[in-house]
Order: sequence, then C-alpha cells, then structure tokens
Amino acid sequence: MISNPYDVDLKQLVLLNGAFGPQEIEIISHLIGSCHPNFRIFRDAVAELENETNSPASYVRLGVCQYLLGEYNKSLASLSHGDGSALDRFYQAKNYFAQNRYAEAEEKYRAAIIAGYDKDICNLGIAEVRRYMNDLEGALQILDSLTGPIEHTAEYLYQRGATASRMGAESEEVITWYERAVEANGTHPGALFGLALENDRRGNDDVALKLYKRAAFQFPSHVGSLINLGLMYEDREEYEQAAKCYERVLEAFPDNERARLYLKDTQATDEGFFDEDARRKRDHVSQLLATPVSDFELSQRSRSTLKRMGIVTLGDLCRFTEQELLGSKNFGETSLIEIKEILQSKGLSLGQTAGEAPSREPAPVDDDMYTPDEQLLMNKPLTFLDLSVRARKCMNRLNITTVGELIRRTADELLDCKNFGVTSLNEIREKLTEHGLRLRGE
Repeated sequence: MISNPYDVDLKQLVLLNGAFGPQEIEIISHLIGSCHPNFRIFRDAVAELENETNSPASYVRLGVCQYLLGEYNKSLASLSHGDGSALDRFYQAKNYFAQNRYAEAEEKYRAAIIAGYDKDICNLGIAEVRRYMNDLEGALQILDSLTGPIEHTAEYLYQRGATASRMGAESEEVITWYERAVEANGTHPGALFGLALENDRRGNDDVALKLYKRAAFQFPSHVGSLINLGLMYEDREEYEQAAKCYERVLEAFPDNERARLYLKDTQATDEGFFDEDARRKRDHVSQLLATPVSDFELSQRSRSTLKRMGIVTLGDLCRFTEQELLGSKNFGETSLIEIKEILQSKGLSLGQTAGEAPSREPAPVDDDMYTPDEQLLMNKPLTFLDLSVRARKCMNRLNITTVGELIRRTADELLDCKNFGVTSLNEIREKLTEHGLRLRGE
C-alpha cells in the first residue's frame, strides 16, 4: 500500500500504464472520498482514457473506472474487451449486481474465483447477491462457511448485519454487527449507512445525521446515504444543504429518478418558504381560527344557531358571510352584531376564509365496506408498507401508525404535511394498491 495516498496524482493514476488493481482502486476511492472536487478530475481523466484505450488490459482499467462512475453499461462493454483476468471478471460481477442482474453477477463472481481473485471476497459478493434474491438462508450459509481473517473485515461484518436485518433479527443485534464493521473500517459506506438507518428509525436524529454525513463522504457515492441525508436536512429546513445532497447523486447517477424528484420538491419548497415573521403571523392566525366559539359569551339564540349550522371554531365562523348567517332561521341583526364584535376583538372578520375547506378529523372507516381480510390489513402497523424514509417521517408527523389510519386520509390532507410531495404520495398510492387499498376519496 502506498504510504500516503494524497501524494498520488489522480489523473496520472488513471492514465498511466502502470499497475492497476485493488490497491489502486482503493486509492482512487480514498482521493475522491476525502476531496469531492477530485470527482471531476477523475471523470475528465476517464473521458480521456476512453480515447486512448487500445489493449485488453487498458479496457479493464477503463471498465473499472466507468464502474466507479456508475456508468454500468459502458463499463460492461469495456470489460467485454478485457483480458479475462480476475479483476476483469470481478468487476463484471459488480456491474451485473448494480443492474439487479443477480444470476449473472453470481456467475461472474464464481468465474473471478477460478481466475484467481480473492475467494473470500467473491463469496461475500455471492452472499450479497443471495440476500437481494431473497435467498436469506443461502446468504447465511455462505457467511457461516467463511472463517479466518475475513471474519474480522468490515465487509464481512456488514454483510452479517445486513443479512440479520433482512431476516428480522432484533435491532440490537443488527446494530452490533454494523458497529463492529465501522470499528474495523470507519469508512465502510454500507456499514455507516446501515448504522445511520437504524438510528434514524429509532429517532436518534443527531447520531443518524453524523453517520449519514460520514457515509456520504465515501466514494463511490452511497445513494441511500445521500438521499437520506438530504431528507434530514429538509426536516431541519436546511434546503440548500438538502439540494446539494441530491445534486451529488445526480452528478454521479444522472438517471436517478428519486434524486431528481426530491431535488425538484426541495427547490419548490425553498422558493415558497416564508420568512420567520410571516411564519409567526401565520401560526398566530391559525391558533386564533382554531379557538372554539364556546370560549366566548354568546346569547342563547346565537349559540343555538351556530350549533345548528355546525360552526365550532372561529375558523368555521369566518367561512360564512353576513348574508349566509342572516339567511339562517332565527338569526337576526342582534346576533350578527354580537358575533362581529367578537371577531373584531381578535382581528378577524366574517367571510375572511370563505371558500376554504374546513379542517376536520379524518373520516371514520366503515367496517362494513371492507372484507375481513382487508380489515386485518388495516390493523397492521404502518411499517407493513415498507415506506421510504421521507414518507415514513411524514406519517409520524401526522400521527399515522396503522394502515387503517392512513386510508382515512385524503391525498390533499397528506400533501399538506411538510416535505410531503407528489413523489411520496405516488409511493403511498402504489403501496396501498399492492394490497387492494386506496386513500379516502380515490
């Protein structure tokens, strides 16, 4: 290993026809992870390399670099002209895995073993493939078969934690595996992301934020870490920082639809964000509108009329005009003057919110509308839907904990929640549709 990776010229490392293997790849990742502007230097060097490639070995170098850039199709095309070496086959496997072509990935990992690549590392790759294919027992068997120094590596410990998580192990066990992985290598992106996600789920926001930041600084970019970090910045109303996270994803993976939509949502939120004084004023008015009319001294006639009209709060009252109130049975000028004086004392007026929909509790679910199986589904906790971090946090803000509570909401009610955009709404619709359910009013 080179004693000081910072002394290496990144461009020359990519372009010169020297040794190129796991050590050099690790140095590239280190240089970019420790200084993100180096990403552009690397990208430009790879573009230059594309024009100079003329031998099987140089095609392998190019293919590996393209893989690091997330250009998986181009990488596979380059590696297909490679020298058939262990490195060539190993990175073909990683490309196939990145494209969810799991059977081909496993085949290439086995070919890499035959060609001489580290057997234990390849088997860790196969275990990950099995996990993504939902062959959890197969993944566990491979991990159990590995012995010796590999058991103390961050990659092995991370794969243990990820497999335990998918198998439904207790959170404490999963966290222990991830913590051991981070102790073995404090820059392992998967372990940092897994540990951050577990803390995020537990509500340990400060710890999760630090871990997501550490994971986001690694290279190749960990998409999940960058996106979840962006969501945490959004929760803190640090929209500029959130946008930078999504831009980082798009810089490396221009076709990432989630990052593109989240960036669009963040920019729209930031542009429409109120200043602090406007927010305080808005909150004060909202509190006033929520005040029950029963808090004020009203004549019996006025009180009875308002009750009959379903007017409960000052906000309800402000949705009616003078003419609408006077048109109600037994409501005369005396009651009108009485009510106008109350509203004026609070800086409000009749008709102020005319045309706005009243704020109401979610409509109750009529059990007779649903089959027994659907009713069982509605009693399940919201975790059953396996929502994204953004959608899950919005559900927490709305105190929605079960599937049944979710389907009592309309799309408009969900969209009113901070940081909940069309992307999250479509995600929830898709999840509900998978189980034959839908939001209220749809």
